Amino acid sequence: MQTILETQSLPSASLQDLVREMLVRLGEDPDRDGLVHTPGRMERSMQYLTQGYRENPEEILQGAMFDVAYDEMVIVKDIEMFSLCEHHLLPFFGKVHVAYIPAGKVIGLSKVPRLVDVFARRLQVQERLTTEIAEAIERAINPLGVGVVIEARHLCMMMRGVEKQHSSTITSSMLGAFRNKETRDEFLALIRAQSTIF
Repeated sequence: MQTILETQSLPSASLQDLVREMLVRLGEDPDRDGLVHTPGRMERSMQYLTQGYRENPEEILQGAMFDVAYDEMVIVKDIEMFSLCEHHLLPFFGKVHVAYIPAGKVIGLSKVPRLVDVFARRLQVQERLTTEIAEAIERAINPLGVGVVIEARHLCMMMRGVEKQHSSTITSSMLGAFRNKETRDEFLALIRAQSTIF
């Protein structure tokens, strides 16, 4: 049986064709009942999970910046994050904590999770995701400092390879004032604190 890639040149193969080819190479029958619609479903899923490539982080932030005379730390913590590891195309997921110290401008609070999603909905590594979020905020409002911490679990470690079910990865990016130990320690203490609001 000839495969799709043997009968078509790669540039003319659709994403659904490639998924069908993958199923064949894995030993499956893409025409069986449970798989017949899988190529279409996977294409729609991948378009959604990588929609960050088609979004502009600067435009998102520019749409909600406000002049405010406030120069204390602003923290948005426990932002849920889901992304795809670029090495194995397996999910990693966790929480993002973002802080900045304004220098005349603040960002609308809902835009911080939106910014996280823009970068998370791309093929990623956690280290780059962390710095991209921090640098985007720094470019947008030129604050006194930005701090980003991500805590995540990676299915590429949990499902395959070393198969460590309870390991997590923590990354941070500290810019400007957050390189100062006192500021950094305050940020880390506040994101560790349990909420008393709810």
